[in-house]
Amino acid sequence: MRKRLATLATWIDEAVSGYDYRAFVDSAPVLERGLAQRAGLGWIGKNNMLIHPKAGSYFFLGEIFTSAPLPVDEPFEKQHCGSCSACLEVCPTDAFVGAHLLDARRCISYLTIELKGPIPEELRAKMGNRVFGCDDCQLVCPWNKFSKATAENDFQPRHGLDNSELAELFLWTEAQFLKRTEGSAIRRTGYENWLRNLAVGLGNAPSTIPVIEALKQRADHPSELVREHVAWALRRHGQ
Repeated sequence: MRKRLATLATWIDEAVSGYDYRAFVDSAPVLERGLAQRAGLGWIGKNNMLIHPKAGSYFFLGEIFTSAPLPVDEPFEKQHCGSCSACLEVCPTDAFVGAHLLDARRCISYLTIELKGPIPEELRAKMGNRVFGCDDCQLVCPWNKFSKATAENDFQPRHGLDNSELAELFLWTEAQFLKRTEGSAIRRTGYENWLRNLAVGLGNAPSTIPVIEALKQRADHPSELVREHVAWALRRHGQ
């Protein structure tokens, strides 16, 4: 998507030359949802996601910042969530304080991707087997019935990550992690936090021999962060 956006930016530059531009696709701290709403692409739902009336919220936002004097679109003013509060109620960690109010410190996407350090112990059991992000507040959104699966190869599962056992992933070496997450946003979390997240997922998994043995293999991991989460997971299995 970034390549296509860059191509579009180049096309605009060729059509209206003499202006600066820069393209973004989740690559800088851009307040993209607010900008998208002001550009008329949809409204901000109660779960703080941008919702398009014909596509729901399952899409990436891309931006081209340019100094070219382009026409200004009308903002999307109407809200179409009505009395629905499914997204607020389904959150596993109760991260929503209210409509449009998210306590990011409890959000599983923040905990598994952005947080550096230990995951608060009181939230671990609520995370289930979510290792990288969480889409529960989108899964229950009625507007996503209009979304369609993409045919773009860049968005297709790779390396069997859509059908892998957590215990198997937990035994990846750092080299395997870097190789198999090449070109994927999963790499953002880093290998140490990848193991941290998987340890939590394994702690919430059924007590099977593969799960317990995988955890035991990481019990003496060099990282104190990993060791602490593994110890928590083993306690969950009575070990």
